[in-house]
Amino acid sequence: MARVAAITTTLLLAACGGGGDGGGNGDGTLRVALTDAPSCYEHVYVTVEKVRVHTSGSAADADAGWRDLTLAAPRRIDLLNLTNGLLEELGSTQLPAGDYSQLRLVLAENGNSAPEANAVQPRAGTLVALKTPSAQQSGLKLQAHFTVEAGKTADLVLDFDACRSVVAAGKSGQYVLKPVVAVTPRYNTSIQGYVTTTMSVTATSVSAQKDGATVRSTTPDASGKFVLSYLPDGTYTVVITSDGRATGVVTGVPVSTTASVTSLNGTATAIVLPTSVMNTVTGTVTASTASGTTTTAAPVTDAAIAATQAIGGSSVAVATTPVDIELATYTFRLPAAAPLRAAYAATGLAFTADSTAAGKYTLQATAPGRPAMTKPVDVSGGGTTANFAY
Repeated sequence: MARVAAITTTLLLAACGGGGDGGGNGDGTLRVALTDAPSCYEHVYVTVEKVRVHTSGSAADADAGWRDLTLAAPRRIDLLNLTNGLLEELGSTQLPAGDYSQLRLVLAENGNSAPEANAVQPRAGTLVALKTPSAQQSGLKLQAHFTVEAGKTADLVLDFDACRSVVAAGKSGQYVLKPVVAVTPRYNTSIQGYVTTTMSVTATSVSAQKDGATVRSTTPDASGKFVLSYLPDGTYTVVITSDGRATGVVTGVPVSTTASVTSLNGTATAIVLPTSVMNTVTGTVTASTASGTTTTAAPVTDAAIAATQAIGGSSVAVATTPVDIELATYTFRLPAAAPLRAAYAATGLAFTADSTAAGKYTLQATAPGRPAMTKPVDVSGGGTTANFAY
């Protein structure tokens, strides 16, 4: 659940003279690129017009002090092409030296002509317009705290989680953009490896996690290769999920800017996850309101659900999803089989099954302004229902 729209990070940016209203002497150069996490859709298109930054995290649209990185022409981008470390460069602009606390991604408006500027195609579905409330006028607001220092340069990566950002509206059949975007420096690091192509690579996700929170995730390419890029120094748990397969976990994976690339394995030792029955967990998130002697339950439509699993004494995120924006319902397909676990070793990975964790998960519901709620579920014997009520 750590992939959130507000991520605090310190960025050192380039300078090339002159003062300004950014709070320092000199200018820096901000370069911005876009990438994407794995998506549960066939295509997700957004058309970017500009990136805006401000020193104040609470600055309104009409306030003075905004600095814009405006694209030469609006650019229609399929987010699903931006996996395995691939970036869509949005450009660069000079900024006065100082501290910045807000970034906005401004999208073009959908018009009456095809193709739509912003659109989504569900799997086995047709392309439909994507509703982007306020994105055209004020931009998608991202809290990204960074510092511009004169004479310094660095890059900013906007990691768009399309699967969690595009939310179904069950009653109307529409899709709404609720952005989940991680903002990070462009570290020169990556974790790389291979999964077998006997699994459906399009239904496979690989993530780098810390303390059960996803830092970066991707989908393998047609050869089974996966690249988890732009990771800060540290030790990570790599989690591999695939439809119809057990979960795979590699613990203690080191990342450093000194080594640059951490290799888990090669094509000859591609990771093969055993097949598994997939069972379904469904539910709703509601909140009760009392009025006199009457209590009414209303859907909590801004909630999100995460499914975690305790493997080898550590919790890992197996799946996350926003609830339906109108019905507040959710659905997971989770493996019933025991997950596999291996400790990182440069000499190779040796997986063993963790039978004590087979089919056992913890679901967590979160919503703005509400405490997190958890429920244990067991899918080893079949599907189940888990409703959350505030």
